[in-house]
Amino acid sequence: MRPQVESVLNNLLLTLVRRLHQIFGWTIFVVFLLTGQYMARYHNHLVGTSDGARMLYRSRHIYILLAGLLNISLGIYFSYATQRWQRRLQIMGSLVIIATTLILLPAFFYEPLGSPDQTRLSYFGIIGMALGMLLHFLGKPKSDRTAVNSDL
Repeated sequence: MRPQVESVLNNLLLTLVRRLHQIFGWTIFVVFLLTGQYMARYHNHLVGTSDGARMLYRSRHIYILLAGLLNISLGIYFSYATQRWQRRLQIMGSLVIIATTLILLPAFFYEPLGSPDQTRLSYFGIIGMALGMLLHFLGKPKSDRTAVNSDL
């Protein structure tokens, strides 16, 4: 492929990944606000709810906030790697983060209804987000890694 065409495609993909994370992140942030309203209006601010269920609702609520802010920050700071293997790691990391964010949404509604030891959805959601961030870190361009280290 010609260098000019490849450069244009890389810039297009960079813009697409950034926009995807930003739009998805802000959408998840709105979902975070709506789940807060759900707890306030339909569960009376969790008054009278058992301690275990209240803890599960609140922690899943914060996990949704984490997922939204993580996607927003990726959309702001994402830089596309030059090496093909690094780009693949970055794309895989983005896909894992988006997929695991979608796992956290049903976890908010279903896990508080069960017992605290039945929280597989949020477990895989949090582990998946960590894996996605690890893939992004491994796929990060080397020049970005050294710039962070030189600031310390």
